[in-house]
Amino acid sequence: MTPQDFIQIILFIAVLTGLTPILGSYMYKVFTGKKHVMLPVLGWLEGLIYRFVGADPVEETNWKSYTFSLLMFNFIGFVFVFLIQLFQAYLPLNPANLPNVSWHSAINTSVSFVTNTNWQGYAGETTMSYFVQMIGLTVQNFVSAATGIAVILAVIRGITRKSTDIIGNFWTDLTRSILYVLLPLSIMFAIVLVGQGVIQNFKTYEPVQTLQGGHQVLPMGPAASQIAIKQLGTNGGGFFNANSAHPFENPTPFSNFLQILAIFLIPASLTYMYGKMVGSARQGWAIFSVMLILFLAGLCLSLYGEYSTNPVFGHLPLMEGKETRFGITNSVLFSVVTTNASCGAVNAMHDSLSPLSGMVAIINMMLGEVIFGGVGAGLYGMVIFIILTVFIAGLMVGRTPEYLGKKIGAFEVQMAIVANLTTSVAILVFTAWASVSSYGLAGLHNTGPHGFSEILYAYTSAAGNNGSAFAGLNANTLFYNLTLGFVILAGRFGVIIPALAIAGSLAGKNITPPSSGTFRTDNWLFIGLLIGVILIVGGLTYFPSLSLGPVVEHLLMNNGISF
Repeated sequence: MTPQDFIQIILFIAVLTGLTPILGSYMYKVFTGKKHVMLPVLGWLEGLIYRFVGADPVEETNWKSYTFSLLMFNFIGFVFVFLIQLFQAYLPLNPANLPNVSWHSAINTSVSFVTNTNWQGYAGETTMSYFVQMIGLTVQNFVSAATGIAVILAVIRGITRKSTDIIGNFWTDLTRSILYVLLPLSIMFAIVLVGQGVIQNFKTYEPVQTLQGGHQVLPMGPAASQIAIKQLGTNGGGFFNANSAHPFENPTPFSNFLQILAIFLIPASLTYMYGKMVGSARQGWAIFSVMLILFLAGLCLSLYGEYSTNPVFGHLPLMEGKETRFGITNSVLFSVVTTNASCGAVNAMHDSLSPLSGMVAIINMMLGEVIFGGVGAGLYGMVIFIILTVFIAGLMVGRTPEYLGKKIGAFEVQMAIVANLTTSVAILVFTAWASVSSYGLAGLHNTGPHGFSEILYAYTSAAGNNGSAFAGLNANTLFYNLTLGFVILAGRFGVIIPALAIAGSLAGKNITPPSSGTFRTDNWLFIGLLIGVILIVGGLTYFPSLSLGPVVEHLLMNNGISF
């Protein structure tokens, strides 16, 4: 690594930490109904939206009604995106005359974008028209991210309110998340990306002659608008097949830095907003510290894996599949950030990562992507781990577990366990099935432990609502489109529903004032305990599968054997 590499990593952390309280304070004002800078600009539109959908912004509901509204809204989005893919050839804004999408790929893509996963078993520039990209996929990038924010807002209200069954209004939370947070940030970011050279047009594809005298067709389209929200909303669905490795999506070192920063920006800022809303900024910074420590640990291990020499590559750093314009460090930083968040954007091929780096990427997703995580999703996933941590701590000291004055009972612990088991069962069961099935093995590019890692990565990415892939697995088949789609749904709503149930249960409880015997959850002792629980739960659950894949491959590669 060069001094410039170290400087960039330090700069990234410094800028992220500096922006966290700024954006976090702004979101606190937005979601607590206080005056903020965007209210005079877009307040009229908020009222118009409520009248259009027939929603009363001040009428709040219990957790069951909140969940029902969320599920119905997402179902309608799924149906719409599915239908426009099936009839793509007959819709406008299709200058490349792309045909209709197959039904099973349309199902997978619809599920993927509705759940903020953005798994892509297709090449965007040769499969999706401008109409589908904009009206279908980009719209879902906004509303799926806003859904994640809505859930964490409901969880926060469950923690802070007492003796009630009311946790908020889904339509209000959804509208304000889009209108005041995601939309302004995306507009500003898209303008910056256009200035850096990201394309934004409605041209037909351009035939050109290469320097070698060959012929090539350059895809065009409204890319910048989708790239902005794909990063800020931790969606990750690329306009082009190569995603952020494509020069039309990510043309300069500055655009690369901004895209990495954008992935973490809102999830990190939500921790500060969380602290403000629960009445203790220290609580927010404690969660931020846990996320940052786990991020740095994974980044260091991944960098070690990429810069360590081995006989397979002639004792040289691993350049295969890396973004040669930006270097190994930028490729590694991007891979760790995008798998820490539920963002499938990539600027290098994860299939070419070293076994250790590939393992870090997989572990990041296996931990529930709570290391900053998806927009909203990372934080409510972290709250679930906090509940498990205070429960375990209570068992250790013989006290009734509580968090921020709320007693943690059997129901909350059961829901937290359900959320964790749902994703782990989905990952392991379907990975095992694909590993022994002719349908699953038919899509493999590699054999041995690396081939197993390709399958494990795919289902881990699906269950974690990440969407990135090892890129060595042909997943655009009937088997993978349907099974991955099912795992995506389980990973999304199998966590959201228990999280909202926890919010509803906590809202009905009284708040116990802190005393000398209260177990603090904002100090370094609790930070250490929380990190330990996250790693132990992930380690005990997934270590056998990791041993069959990246661990074995690492040991064999050091002995000169590759797959």
